[in-house]
Amino acid sequence: MKILQLDKNHPLIAEQLSAKGFLLDDDFTSGYAEVLDKISGYGGLIIRSRIPLDRNFLTKAKNLKFIARVGAGMENIDVSAAEEFGITLINSPEGNRDAVAEHVLGMLLLLTNRLLISSAEVKNGIWKREENRGDELWGKTFGIIGYGNMGKSVAKRLSGFGVNVVFHDIKPNLGDEYATQVTLYQLMDEAEIVSLHIPLTPETHYLIDEAFISGMKHDFYLINTSRGNNVKTKALVEGLKSGKVKGAALDVLEFEKASFDHLEMENGDLNFLLNSDKAIVTPHIAGWTHQSKEKLAQVIVDKILAQFY
Repeated sequence: MKILQLDKNHPLIAEQLSAKGFLLDDDFTSGYAEVLDKISGYGGLIIRSRIPLDRNFLTKAKNLKFIARVGAGMENIDVSAAEEFGITLINSPEGNRDAVAEHVLGMLLLLTNRLLISSAEVKNGIWKREENRGDELWGKTFGIIGYGNMGKSVAKRLSGFGVNVVFHDIKPNLGDEYATQVTLYQLMDEAEIVSLHIPLTPETHYLIDEAFISGMKHDFYLINTSRGNNVKTKALVEGLKSGKVKGAALDVLEFEKASFDHLEMENGDLNFLLNSDKAIVTPHIAGWTHQSKEKLAQVIVDKILAQFY
């Protein structure tokens, strides 16, 4: 089988698949049209996020048996078209769940303890203690929305922090020793911290909006390592200004390009986040560790070999 890689990944993918007899080609620069012209010659496609695989693309991919995404989200693929054409979809959320969980905790601790702010102040000759009192996690209720690979990994990491962990998921009966399953409304009634671990779908687009924020019983911290469009930025900014949202830790933004490699636009709401001491913003790197690069690749290889070798 011939496989086309559209993004640079860990070399173990090419090494291990080639050793099993697969023929791999790399194309990290061609655009949509150029790839479309040659896609019919491939049985497998390995991607990250560079090129959208819409119905038109998949219609031309006459011989495609699988699409493997080195990552978790599949929103750049027309999933219904792939299923219609009998194309197997593979992803690798197992590969970066540990990285995401550690990033969540890192951002939260930075935010609640004002570590970035106080460090910058000291480096500039400013010594403030009372103004930089932290907010302890102990005794708080931590709400996770989405209890798949990422959500479960976060819950495990929280087991030693003295927090009560609840979660909401559309699938039933997922509760375990680390977290208790509740309805979304129960989570909104109990949680003082909310962390998102959900795909981007029509149902989750702008899940965190004005109604959600105003419906939260407690003032709360928000963490988003899922997709930028899970959160309505304008609503978040208003929540931060009013104090309903005590702080936001954002690894993803509504204004990212689909490939996640830069911001597409600037506006007042984005500028507020980038300049607010109530917000920590990182460049979509929660699952982007040295270790996860290898783990993601290995999961992809293992799944391809399990189904097509």
